[in-house]
Amino acid sequence: MRIVSRKERAVIARELMTVSRAAHVLQRTGLAMAGAMAGTFVAAQLAKGHIAVFGTLAFIVTTIVIGAVGFYLGVDIPRPVMRATGRIDAVELMSAAGIFLAALAALVSVYGIVFDEIPPPAWEFVIGSWWFGGGVMLTIAGLIGRQRPAQKVAPISAAGPIRDQRLRR
Repeated sequence: MRIVSRKERAVIARELMTVSRAAHVLQRTGLAMAGAMAGTFVAAQLAKGHIAVFGTLAFIVTTIVIGAVGFYLGVDIPRPVMRATGRIDAVELMSAAGIFLAALAALVSVYGIVFDEIPPPAWEFVIGSWWFGGGVMLTIAGLIGRQRPAQKVAPISAAGPIRDQRLRR
């Protein structure tokens, strides 16, 4: 068994942290692509209707971008410091409701595309509002969740505390 110096432990910890960050970015990118795909389904379903604004390129791009940004920011929200107040976390509730509405709009849209159904104009507005409302809720929840102070947790590793300032947040 070889004895590892403090410098070697710091290098190992830095490499592990880099891999972890890369995995997190890869995960978030995958969620953004899922949101963009769901937005594409919603845009395709709404564009099949007879409402002119839903068939424009600006509407379709906006729908896709809202899905990508909303799913990237709003699905994985940092937890607040635990309090003994028993209060409901509004950010977590907004994220959950946003995911539900966006996923519901995507599900109804995929059903309509697969079975070649065109909903009545009133339902097109309902589906569109589910999508945009859910995407906006996800984005706002993600932004607020990242703004509130995160609980500082010391990394658990054999290397002990990391003293390199670049690795601290």
